[in-house]
Amino acid sequence: MVAPDLPEAPAPMSRTATVVEVAAFTALALVSRRALDPVSWRFAGPMSLMLTLVVLTLWLRARGSGWRAFGLVALPDWRARLMVLPRAALALVAFALMVAAITIGGPALGLEFLAKVPAGVEDRWGAVAGSLPDYLLWLAIVWTAAAFGEEMFFRGYLVTRLRAILPRTWWGPPLAIALAAAFFGYGHFYYQGWRGAIVTGGIGLAFGAMFLLFRRNLWPLILLHGAIDTLTFTAIYMRWK
Repeated sequence: MVAPDLPEAPAPMSRTATVVEVAAFTALALVSRRALDPVSWRFAGPMSLMLTLVVLTLWLRARGSGWRAFGLVALPDWRARLMVLPRAALALVAFALMVAAITIGGPALGLEFLAKVPAGVEDRWGAVAGSLPDYLLWLAIVWTAAAFGEEMFFRGYLVTRLRAILPRTWWGPPLAIALAAAFFGYGHFYYQGWRGAIVTGGIGLAFGAMFLLFRRNLWPLILLHGAIDTLTFTAIYMRWK
């Protein structure tokens, strides 16, 4: 069996230059989303993230690098591709445990707001229930901006770059995961509130840990992320309770 290629090392940069780069692209993601909010509140997040990824891709190419250095590793044969499935299943376990810990454990500790999705959150999806065009539109967003986009930026790019910035100590990787997860959670605050920020931040922790456990291979996380969101929108479209 041919094993998947390991991520190549990102193009070398000084720590200061890496800090500036990360700050610039996180700022681009935040500022562009804020600018797009009045234009299209429903799609501001996906559009700003895709814009950020386009600019980031051009930047990486100009520096002689690419997304293979940030987790889009080559899967050379069908056996290597099949190995994505058990890894995605392991990531699903981590995802389920984290969500349960927050949504069940939080209320048990008196944080009742973590038990229920706030009213109005699903308004962002529009009329998905029973509407095939809206359902297909959000599935397209799921497999571009969410599954690929969020995993490439928040796990592949941010975790890798933050590891390069932080000291090479035992706490460096966990802190890189935590910082990327905090930004991931904050990215969902504008329409999900504190509950959404905490839940998605927790998911970011689980996915970030899996990213490093899988030796910086994004494919299992992309597959799982897309599958979970697809099931979510299918349930809304079919009006499943």
